[in-house]
Amino acid sequence: MIITKMAIPRRTVLRGLGASLALPLLDAMVPALSVVTKAATRPTPRLGFVYIPNGANMLSWTPPTAGANFDLSPTLMPLAPYKNQLVVATGLSNKEADSQGDGSGEHPRASAGWLTGVHAKRTEGSDIQAGTSADQIAARELGKDTSLPSLEIGLESSYGVGNCNNGYACVYQGTVAWRTPTMPLPPEVNPRVVFERLFGEGGSTAERLSRMRTDASILDWVMEDTARLRTSLGSADQATVGQYLDAVREIERRIQKSEAKAAEATMPTTLQRPVGVPETYDEHAKLMYDLQWLAFQVDATRVFTFVMGRENGGQSYPASGVLDQHHGTSHHQNDPIKLEKLNKINKYHVTLLAYFLEKLRSTPEGDGTLLDRSMILYGAGLSDGDQHSHLQLPIVIVGGGAGQLKGNRHVEYVRDTPMSNLLLSVLDKVGVRAERLGDSTAPADL
Repeated sequence: MIITKMAIPRRTVLRGLGASLALPLLDAMVPALSVVTKAATRPTPRLGFVYIPNGANMLSWTPPTAGANFDLSPTLMPLAPYKNQLVVATGLSNKEADSQGDGSGEHPRASAGWLTGVHAKRTEGSDIQAGTSADQIAARELGKDTSLPSLEIGLESSYGVGNCNNGYACVYQGTVAWRTPTMPLPPEVNPRVVFERLFGEGGSTAERLSRMRTDASILDWVMEDTARLRTSLGSADQATVGQYLDAVREIERRIQKSEAKAAEATMPTTLQRPVGVPETYDEHAKLMYDLQWLAFQVDATRVFTFVMGRENGGQSYPASGVLDQHHGTSHHQNDPIKLEKLNKINKYHVTLLAYFLEKLRSTPEGDGTLLDRSMILYGAGLSDGDQHSHLQLPIVIVGGGAGQLKGNRHVEYVRDTPMSNLLLSVLDKVGVRAERLGDSTAPADL
């Protein structure tokens, strides 16, 4: 740790045996006596992509009015507190996920094409191919100054091999991030692994593993550095650091609790749930969102993808009030009972997004909040799951985009506008220039 009379460097970390803890932005990180004030510092943009599987009931998703000051739909009602920073985009499609002579396989093509705008190669082998995804294009630029160029997280393992859906390799339907057209980035589902990526740097592998096997907090390992830091900070910064450290300890406690329960439980050998994954989907989702919130807060990464569930998977969501599996429910055949269940599932996922947005909105940074600095694109690669349609996708964008995004709008694009057009615009809003992405024709007006 380096502290000067002028300022604390933005990249200051607290270090201990086998651990390092980055810090959030503090007043003391703005040079003393500088003409650059906290309010005038250039905002650092963050970009996130959250994927939901199996489409949505578009009748309940789509707002009844368009333009500014639109009326929220029933499914999107949990986003009401963030409406001033919300853009609902309709009319977007991913036609590259259509068959194009490859037969069925709508689910894997949906997720593989969501951020790439490319028709996935039909193969069960290792010769998989899609395209470089928007998040990775962003990571090449936004990740230059962070310890992690990007973070890929999820809630269902995607490490199956061979054919998972109509001749398509399993990896296609489990991830949306592609570093290159032939290099997918499967999401990490274990909160402990994500925690270690964020805070476990330093020391040998043996030292890190030793710490993981104890009940000690990572904060105990950086205690001396923490004490030295606090003597140099003003009262406002001390409060910020205290709140941040409390959040780290609470998240770590939840991970340890999950690990303890997993160690005590007798798991069927067919249930390949890694140690550290909470018992319920609800706990798991919120814990992963909290880890991403910490990652943004300490600027460990500025780009993430979060896969809320595998396409065509067997996940159910009891906390939504629906015990039926999501995929089966999405094949509603216009049955009013199934449609109502699908509405509950869709709204439940949006409620989890709202949980994350509140974390961002409640975290100050500079003269704004983390939500002001962020753009979170949320949606699916399918619309009507019953018809396996890739047209008129459910898409919303939330956040201030570091001053680049105007909210409180329902933007209706010309029917079947490529979603990749919107992705070009999203990249442009965070300062990343891309002439083309997949099947894009021109940046969408955002």
